[in-house]
Amino acid sequence: MAQIQGLAAHAAGAELLPFHYDPGKLGSQEVEIAITHCGICHSDLHLISNDWGISHFPFIPGHEIVGTVAAVGSETRSLEVGQRVGLGWQSNSCGQCEWCMRGLENLCPDAEGTCVHRNGGYAERVRANARFVIPIPDALDSEQAAPLLCGGITVYNPLRIHGINPSSRVGIVGIGGLGHIAIQFARVFGAEVTAFSTSAGKEQEARALGAHNFVNSRESKAMKEVAGSMDFILNTANADQDWGIYLQSLRPTGTLCFVGVPPSPVCVHAFPLISGQRTISGSPVGSPFRLREMLDVAARHGVKATTELFAMAKANEAIEKLKKNKVRYRAVLAN
Repeated sequence: MAQIQGLAAHAAGAELLPFHYDPGKLGSQEVEIAITHCGICHSDLHLISNDWGISHFPFIPGHEIVGTVAAVGSETRSLEVGQRVGLGWQSNSCGQCEWCMRGLENLCPDAEGTCVHRNGGYAERVRANARFVIPIPDALDSEQAAPLLCGGITVYNPLRIHGINPSSRVGIVGIGGLGHIAIQFARVFGAEVTAFSTSAGKEQEARALGAHNFVNSRESKAMKEVAGSMDFILNTANADQDWGIYLQSLRPTGTLCFVGVPPSPVCVHAFPLISGQRTISGSPVGSPFRLREMLDVAARHGVKATTELFAMAKANEAIEKLKKNKVRYRAVLAN
């Protein structure tokens, strides 16, 4: 089997350098994907810097992968060579635990990350268990589909879990890589959508994406005006904020859900939780079934990631631009 060429981090925080590895024999339930596009997710930056203490070097980052099936394992029947497919954060699970049996493979304690302890998508090819390789609908452009495979499912899954529907009043905190997709999905589900941002200049963009209302979260008067008005607030931002104010924005039985990770612990008073039966929750990516569903919804309703395209060889340049928050809104590498 030919070696796989890619771009790897050889130490924490190091720039990516050319790297090749021998993938060994293709597993019976695996597929090999010839990569055409790979999104750059903020999780890649954390893995390169080893912020979470789980990175093994050298490794090739990347887990928002679109390409075509180049080879299939002997027991793989669900996919065929030449088919356009996507691969997200997860590349395998045990298939036998309670969570896998319930179709919640994203909660499997033995879940395998596409680029955690293995090599990911900043490369020519990648391998994964066929169950986690999802056909891409024809209506979706590959460049815009790539970020949906992690960024998109990260916001879609909690909206579905919490039953967002036309009666729902939904707040989206942060209009960035995750938030700009979340606004679109919440609007597709028929909810009344309010965008919260610290940047007043993003109002026009938020409304163009589908937000009905815009709140500048730096203005205490504006935040007080929305008190008790939201059923569900999805935080997509990675910055510390006054979470108590957001709790007060919830109606009784409302939920504040985190998919963005603030640097400091989330501190709130218990009384608003108790008095209004409110909850705080979090959500990881979704199962393969939910990924398929999300791509279908995106294709039928025109949900798109706003992307900036870079050649795969320019990955370091793209990473630097993303670190400086100068990408609107998702960087995508192309082979």
